[in-house]
Amino acid sequence: MYEIFEQLLQLKGVKASQVAKATGVAQSTLSAWKTGAYTPKQDKLQKIADYFGVTVAYLLGNDPETKKEDVELQNYLEELRTRPEMKMLFSVTKNATKEEVEKAVKIIETILEK
Repeated sequence: MYEIFEQLLQLKGVKASQVAKATGVAQSTLSAWKTGAYTPKQDKLQKIADYFGVTVAYLLGNDPETKKEDVELQNYLEELRTRPEMKMLFSVTKNATKEEVEKAVKIIETILEK
């Protein structure tokens, strides 16, 4: 189960210690989870899942509906939200794939360069 947490860490570009600090879940809890000595309780799993924008089921490897690509797209969109020139993008990318979003970003960037 910890493997998915590690994948999410890589996708988001953060360390477990940063997640612990942001969520209030003790670093020792995450370490024990990594070694297989402990699985965090539901409330802690929910905090971790919320931090990454996934379901607890996905975090535990039980949600076939959420794919790695979905998480990558959410992280990409989150990054774009920080760019003021990309605000208009979100009105047209509600249900778009990552490729469609990337294409829209390129179009917007081209327009802004002119």
